[in-house]
Amino acid sequence: MDNTKLLSSVESLLGKSKKSTKNNYSFYCPFCNHYKRKLEIDIVSGHWNCWVCQKRGRKLINLYKQLNVGYDKIVELNNILGVSTKDINSLFYNNSKNSTSYIKLPPEYISFLEAENTPNYRNALKYLRDDRGFTNYDIIKYHLGFCETGQYRHKIIIPSYNTSGSLNYFVGRDFYGSDFKHKNPDISKDIIGFELFINWQLPVILVEGAIDAITIKRNAIPLFGKTISTELRKRLIEKKVKDIYVCLDKDAQKQALVVAEEFMNEGIVVYFVNLEEKDPNEIGFEKMVYIIKNTKPLSFSDLIKYRLNI
Repeated sequence: MDNTKLLSSVESLLGKSKKSTKNNYSFYCPFCNHYKRKLEIDIVSGHWNCWVCQKRGRKLINLYKQLNVGYDKIVELNNILGVSTKDINSLFYNNSKNSTSYIKLPPEYISFLEAENTPNYRNALKYLRDDRGFTNYDIIKYHLGFCETGQYRHKIIIPSYNTSGSLNYFVGRDFYGSDFKHKNPDISKDIIGFELFINWQLPVILVEGAIDAITIKRNAIPLFGKTISTELRKRLIEKKVKDIYVCLDKDAQKQALVVAEEFMNEGIVVYFVNLEEKDPNEIGFEKMVYIIKNTKPLSFSDLIKYRLNI
């Protein structure tokens, strides 16, 4: 058995590995998508185990099945292992009724912390620093990465993690300015964006996108759109958040007022941040802090006035 070829086959599915102990290599887990490499694979024995979600198996073929890989990957694995492909059809796993759908980062995802100094890497980094004003701290904190190939080719990848550190969503943003600027996974948005970084004891700031949330830095939750999810609405009430800043773009002012009224009816103090014609990232961190600090609580009479103006 060629361990180099075997490792290359596994990395083509799970992304670049990190050498651990003995024959073990660590990967980002595709099942819980924890932000650290918690999936350990013994490349010799084939044993694999995630220390977070407890997914495990004693053979790599079982891992490949659970990842719903294509027929060619099953054949490739068996050829490397020297296993007969006579009964390959019985081994092939293709979306059975018992399979579970998990969100996972694109297999081509490359973390900026591990990327090689390629032209795409430099251009992606330039986009984040020069065009978006992100700092190195932002890039590390939010585990930002990019793709050079695949369906997210030339896209910055911004992951969102829940409170346990497992992936719950991600967005792709083009860093070359093509006509296809955005690409997001086709899954439910009924999640809490950047939940891992949220302190529910402090005022919460609601914004449309992930880039806006990173720009504001402090307790900002991206809605990944213009409406608030059921899960987020529920959590804000359960956690008894006292102050909410609704900070949506100018073209979403109508939706912003609906969100504001919902929380005002729950007894929450709401601040309606009027952004005029720019979004938070265009305004920048320092000016956004100034605007937020100088925004007064929204009253019901103010709410009516805003609606009449719209």
